Amino acid sequence: MPDIIAIDVLLEPDARMLAQAETNNARLREAFPDGFGLDAEHRPHVTLLQCFVGVHDLEPLCDAAGEAIRNGNVTDIELQAVRYGYTPGPGMGIAGIWAASTPVLSKLQADVVAAAKPFMAATATIDAFTAGHGNPSFDAALIAYVSGFVTKCVGANFDPHVSTGVAPIEYLDRMIAEPFVPFAFAPASAAVCQLGPFGTAARLLKRWDAAG
Repeated sequence: MPDIIAIDVLLEPDARMLAQAETNNARLREAFPDGFGLDAEHRPHVTLLQCFVGVHDLEPLCDAAGEAIRNGNVTDIELQAVRYGYTPGPGMGIAGIWAASTPVLSKLQADVVAAAKPFMAATATIDAFTAGHGNPSFDAALIAYVSGFVTKCVGANFDPHVSTGVAPIEYLDRMIAEPFVPFAFAPASAAVCQLGPFGTAARLLKRWDAAG
């Protein structure tokens, strides 16, 4: 393991969201067979925080974030999925199902970020992830995204979603224009994972279940 790793502090969704995510992933893989499936190295999740952390600071970060998560009663949070969306990359996009933010979810994110902030590293190389992309543009885009997460994706910019796969931008533009039937879901647990290619939750490091 490198000295610094890229991690995701996340919520793992319940069966309602997992079923929808699997359905969307299947169509994305049909459109783009080189994309990823949803499995133990590509765990469906709602990101609260992505950051770099020194390996020696990982345990204290997990302890601090875990206290915020337990205090937040994450399995009692009700969420509403409202649309398809994607995060653009060089020629491709990371697609997903977007949820409406709520005051409770935003507070949980703020508490997790505040707890983790003393342990964060500013940036790292692609070695901080479980693997690279074999594409310097994708590697650079992912490093920049994680490095800038607290600045660009927290607070008023929090945009909760569950990533479901990868496809060309042209396909995703058509997909997000389709009608979407909203549905309710909730977190089943929370976890910390090492990030992999395309920002996937690739390696489980810590999990907090409903009992804390």
